[in-house]
Amino acid sequence: MFRWSSIQGKHVQNNDTAGSRAMENPGYRTGSFDALHHSSDDDDDEMVDIAGATLDFSTTDDIPSLGSGYSSRRASTNGICPTHIVDPLEEPVPGLGTYEDFNTIDWVREKSKDRDRHREITNKSRESTVALLHRISDAFSGWLLMLLVGLMAGALAGGIDIAAHWMTDLKGGVCLVGFWFNHEHCCWTYNETFQERDRCPQWKSWAELITGTSEGAFPYIMDYLMYIFWALLFSFLAVTLVRAFAPYACGSGIPEIKTILSGFIIRGYLGKWTLIIKTITLVLAVSSGLSLGKEGPLVHVACCCANILCHLFTKYRKNEAKRREVLSAAAAVGVSVAFGAPIGGVLFSLEEVSYYFPLKTLWRSFFAALVAAFTLRSINPFGNSRLVLFYVEFHAPWHLVELAPFILLGIFGGLWGALFIKANIAWCRIRKTTRLGHYPITEVLVVAALTALVSYPNSYTRMSGSELISELFNDCSLLDSSQLCGYVQPANMSETGAGNSLADRPAGPELYTALWQLALALIFKMTITVITFGMKVPSGLFIPSMAVGAIAGRLLGVGMEQLAYYNHDSILFKGWCSAGADCITPGLYAMVGAAACLGGVTRMTVSLVVIMFELTGGLEYIVPLMAATMTSKWVADALGREGIYEAHIRLNGYPFLEAKEEIEHNSLAVDVMTPRRGDPALTVLTQEGMTVGEVESLIESTRFSGFPVVVSQESQRLVGFVLRRDLLISIDNARKRQDGIVSASQVVFSEHLPPPSPEAPPPLPLRGIMDLSPFTVTDHTPIDITVDIFRKLGLRQCLVTHNGKLLGIITKKDVLKHMAQIANRDPDSILFN
Repeated sequence: MFRWSSIQGKHVQNNDTAGSRAMENPGYRTGSFDALHHSSDDDDDEMVDIAGATLDFSTTDDIPSLGSGYSSRRASTNGICPTHIVDPLEEPVPGLGTYEDFNTIDWVREKSKDRDRHREITNKSRESTVALLHRISDAFSGWLLMLLVGLMAGALAGGIDIAAHWMTDLKGGVCLVGFWFNHEHCCWTYNETFQERDRCPQWKSWAELITGTSEGAFPYIMDYLMYIFWALLFSFLAVTLVRAFAPYACGSGIPEIKTILSGFIIRGYLGKWTLIIKTITLVLAVSSGLSLGKEGPLVHVACCCANILCHLFTKYRKNEAKRREVLSAAAAVGVSVAFGAPIGGVLFSLEEVSYYFPLKTLWRSFFAALVAAFTLRSINPFGNSRLVLFYVEFHAPWHLVELAPFILLGIFGGLWGALFIKANIAWCRIRKTTRLGHYPITEVLVVAALTALVSYPNSYTRMSGSELISELFNDCSLLDSSQLCGYVQPANMSETGAGNSLADRPAGPELYTALWQLALALIFKMTITVITFGMKVPSGLFIPSMAVGAIAGRLLGVGMEQLAYYNHDSILFKGWCSAGADCITPGLYAMVGAAACLGGVTRMTVSLVVIMFELTGGLEYIVPLMAATMTSKWVADALGREGIYEAHIRLNGYPFLEAKEEIEHNSLAVDVMTPRRGDPALTVLTQEGMTVGEVESLIESTRFSGFPVVVSQESQRLVGFVLRRDLLISIDNARKRQDGIVSASQVVFSEHLPPPSPEAPPPLPLRGIMDLSPFTVTDHTPIDITVDIFRKLGLRQCLVTHNGKLLGIITKKDVLKHMAQIANRDPDSILFN
């Protein structure tokens, strides 16, 4: 039967073998809806383990109570009754048609409710000019909301970029002309030339400020200690703020966003406190030097903005399905402001995040991403007047022979992606099931100290992830002083190749040093990212994954470049790579490697390629990117079908029906439904003949969140379906507002009220709260068809019939448990109210 119990008044039982908690319901007091909200006095202690953190559900600011009930059909009440009959549809009852925390929304009901609302507005618009204006404003409200979401998310992203850049540089020193300047901006203000690439007289390291010199062992140790100090301070502030004010602000947020967009209710996850704390702690976490990025969390930030702004518009505030259309667009906005890739953001939302993505949402996502990108461009956080994060200017075209190393990078990306997912999930499971999970602050501080300790001696791990990727993507020019451009210039070779690019040259000592440092950085990044992702601070995975791939790609690129230089007459290079030519571009290999590793971790394809060429501006390198990305996905899928976000959804037990998962089992609906063969019969309501007291006793003695309504116990012919919550609210409201409603009053679900009797109390008509067209399948419907129905229609439950006779019910929880059993997973690991 329909077994989602109320989240209110629950207590939580630990399940050490799974990432979820079982919700219990102590019951309801007969005849009062107060029990639904006040069945215990310790509501502030309602906790659940979600996304690896113990969280408090007392904050519910992101989802207000919906006002009135729904129906696509109004029940007509015929007959004469001596007292006033209260119709829950004629007089809206607060709370009717709303959802409890950790429930799944009914997409069909929400769409029906919006259709009725739109029809009513359209009909009224013909009556007066005011109603017509209301209709126009209602139609325009979606575009206005998208505009506001784009502006707000773009402004926040610009602020986060500027603050993170400044605080990252603060670990190395301070600007004398203004402490608010980061290193780059500080040196821009200096008009004279200076010798060293990364140093200008106005920027002072901490050792220079304290000891007066920057040369020698003691200043180096002083800078080392200050680097560790700032890293520990930033990470401590980040984890403390998350733990104290907004536990939902930890992690990436994308697994939870995917679950919410599939119809799940998580109150507080997109609230204002989560937004404020995530914005602040995201800057702190990135600045601390931990191996994480801000791109994934920016999707969460944008969705928080959208959810808060939805409160300004009634049609989005009161309809969960409409709100999820806005959140889908907000996910596109998040990627747009994270990478400066508006088109890639729309495709990311469509391919990776959204559960329901109609054409209207596609247009609005595109508009919102455009506004957000324009806002970010106006703020100009990177200071280069460009929207893209890593702009590249490669001069040499790629050759067909190079597809082999590009595919090799794809294989590496797929192998590393699959290995990373398995290792990270194993580590997160250890964190959840051992004492390690009880000390999140200590864990973050230890990882931050270890990261800072190992990172500082190596210049490539010391710099931020974005700076590292930008350095690796760089194509060496004439004036470039980077270590990666430490080539030896032969005396008999011309100065330049094509344009500003240099011809392939032999590697010098500086380049060999850089390659060793990059090899060590690769090992370190691959290891530390496993234990960093999933800690109790905001942590994205895009930048660390791209950094791993970019390092591997640069190493391979330099190797190919040297191979071409010393063997340009071999059969492999002959005909397209002559002596003194610019044949191989190592930065291109870094770009392809970054895409391959990110694809191996997330399993993105189309959106990833579009994000990469928007991110770099390298439009002519789409084919190498496509080849590496597809190879990466094939290799990673061969080792495990789940991407990192799906793996974390399953780890945390979220009720998410993955559209990519295929059902190969040949079971039928009758094998999944409740009751099973040999179980007691299904608990039902009859359309006539039951009293208020009997209905209340039935509610109190069961935990089912809904009841089928049949003609009679004998015929079992299905009439409709009524939700437990709506039933409780309506009965409680009728007792308070309608004279004569007592326990002996008859509950009527039929269209016509029975003839009044002078002795009997007045009946209670509840046909208006009943779903008259519940979805049904026959007992012989294959399970793969049933699962498709649940996925594509977003059902909460589906009734099973045989020749029109009610047999049982299949809930989303039943489907998820059955799929878990097929996959040999623990079916009780699913967090479902």
